[in-house]
Amino acid sequence: MEDREEKRPKPCLILALETSCDETAASVVADGRRILSNVISSQIPVHQKFGGVVPEIASRKHIENVIPVVDQALREAKVSLSDITAIGVTYGPGLVGALLVGVSVAKALSFATDKPLIGVNHLEGHIFANFLSHPELEPPFMALVVSGGHTSLVHVKGYNEFELLGQTRDDAAGEAFDKIARVMKLPYPGGPYIDRLAKTGNPEAIAFPRALTGRDNFEFSFSGLKSAVLNYLHSAGQRGEEVNHADVAASFQAAVVDVLVSKVLQAASKCQVKKIVLAGGVAANSGLIFKLQQQCQQANITLYHPETILCTDNGAMIACRAYYQHISGRYADLHLNAIPSLNLGDRR
Repeated sequence: MEDREEKRPKPCLILALETSCDETAASVVADGRRILSNVISSQIPVHQKFGGVVPEIASRKHIENVIPVVDQALREAKVSLSDITAIGVTYGPGLVGALLVGVSVAKALSFATDKPLIGVNHLEGHIFANFLSHPELEPPFMALVVSGGHTSLVHVKGYNEFELLGQTRDDAAGEAFDKIARVMKLPYPGGPYIDRLAKTGNPEAIAFPRALTGRDNFEFSFSGLKSAVLNYLHSAGQRGEEVNHADVAASFQAAVVDVLVSKVLQAASKCQVKKIVLAGGVAANSGLIFKLQQQCQQANITLYHPETILCTDNGAMIACRAYYQHISGRYADLHLNAIPSLNLGDRR
């Protein structure tokens, strides 16, 4: 009798698109956690001259880049559209024009290939980036989502069960980083430059405020801190005093990090979870990671954070989230539309 090679089941391949802000991204992920390709076309050089993202320009660049990025993702994964199991796409929150580009292309691909369409919440995608970097990670856990547009505390009870405990009332942490960096004449995006500068400064040099620090208050506010830093810089300038920018960066970053760390640890304690995950662009901040690692070790809590490339907006995190929606049968139809103010956990 001839030996027969055992047939392996075909992997579940998710092609996902992400165009919520200024990165045009596409990725192919197998079985939820194995990245076959992760292509990101960044618009940072385009927006740098303006000191921030210009929505109209971002939308036009997405239109130019989205099809080449999808083609490249398929090529790098060594698959064709016929091999794909389902198509995921970010449909909110984000810039409406940017979101519409990705949603329109995903719907066209779904219709042309007769593949299921999955609408993905961008914030949930950021959280699920941790599953790609840490294959052993399973819910439940506490998630701290910190990016340019969002600062949120989320109790992730299951792959499709989320409880939003609190979020920012005004500026997101990443937005505050970018605004302070702009005033200090640092390049855009400012977060990484503040982080690098802070390493050479004294975090206790300037007493900047920490807002909403009451027990079991899981909301955030960074507008007061931002104003305090701006007032400090302007006052010093009016008096003709020399400013130690490294001390300003270190003291500002320490104020942000203190609030983030204390709140996520309180939330983990209240919800009785022993795992914390970081998500979003600010999850790459070295000061935040260092202090949270220290505090988690003392509290006997395991900390997870994605590798740097998965902290930024990317298609792989959207594909990972789409996979878990796929195995739960959570599909969208061709009426899927962009929802720029989509809340975490919403299903529309």
